[in-house]
Amino acid sequence: MTKRSALASLLILALAGHADAAEPLKIGLAAPLSGPDAGFGQGARLGAEQAIAEINRAGGVTGRKLQLVVQDDAADPKQAMAVARRFAGSGVRFVIGPLTSGASAAASAVYEEAGIVSVTPGASWAPLTRRGAGLLFRLSGSDAQQGAIGGTLLAERFRGKPVAVVHDKTSFGRGLADEAVRALKARGGQERLFEGVSRDDREIAALVAKLRALGIEAIYFGGLSAPAAGLIRAMREAGLTTTVIGSDGLLDKEFSQVPGAEGTLMTVPSAPPRLPEPRGARAPRSPEADLFAGSAYAAVEILRQGIEGARSVEPAKVAAYLHGGAPLRTVLGEVAFDAGGDLVKPPFTVFAWRRLPDGRLDFAGNEVSP
Repeated sequence: MTKRSALASLLILALAGHADAAEPLKIGLAAPLSGPDAGFGQGARLGAEQAIAEINRAGGVTGRKLQLVVQDDAADPKQAMAVARRFAGSGVRFVIGPLTSGASAAASAVYEEAGIVSVTPGASWAPLTRRGAGLLFRLSGSDAQQGAIGGTLLAERFRGKPVAVVHDKTSFGRGLADEAVRALKARGGQERLFEGVSRDDREIAALVAKLRALGIEAIYFGGLSAPAAGLIRAMREAGLTTTVIGSDGLLDKEFSQVPGAEGTLMTVPSAPPRLPEPRGARAPRSPEADLFAGSAYAAVEILRQGIEGARSVEPAKVAAYLHGGAPLRTVLGEVAFDAGGDLVKPPFTVFAWRRLPDGRLDFAGNEVSP
């Protein structure tokens, strides 16, 4: 190679590097923009768009503007995988989403193989971050973390008293129950009974008889509202005053009609703050949209701080920085991730169902200390 050609090659490389630095940094958004969960997806889109617009107005990230690339996964696992492959093929290195557990579980392997960092605003399925994924981060609390809080309540509020752990035979309920037992035992407690129960009246009656025989004073219930309501109703009819601790699976308008449900404790994901409407908004966001607008906005903030903290746009370096537990300032408050990609402090609040002066049973405003 002649000296002239060598200089020309160096010039071409320098110009290419300059052009690459000037190119926008693509941020993917995988969210349900169609189907029954479209309202949540539209909120995530609005939140991400708002965050990126504000970051770009402030000069971008490491001198580069951000560009949002939006794909509809309809909260469907197959479509989520297809979206992940499209992102991988189009040079996207960072993704917000998917929103749901099923879509996240399906797409996470694709993102991992492609070397893409993903931040899911809403997936709570516990095993999601336990399968060796090094580039996945979760902004919501996991079912495992929620079950552990319930088990801790059981251990600390009923220390030395006979307690039980019950689930509704669903994967969701069993997962919560298993984590509650782990937390209970870690704090020196031990359940007298661990059992699954459905809505079948005979199963419920048999369980109530066991609870009475064992003198159970408190139950952690992992599962949904209907079987929990059936169990509480049967216990009260049998004269049992056993306290029930549950999860947000109890969030059902019919639960407020259950006789004897007063005093039930419930762990609920903390409500995200409502983002101010973006400049030039034509109409206010729907309640469904607001549930994910703040989380998607925060996901963009997290990616920005991860890139700046790592001083790199290489996904592996950004992930390593985020896994290090650095405090990150977001619209949700200060957050930090552990080595598995979960939040160090899971965002859950404990509420008690209480009878209001007008006779209604509600949990709103009845926050209790965990």
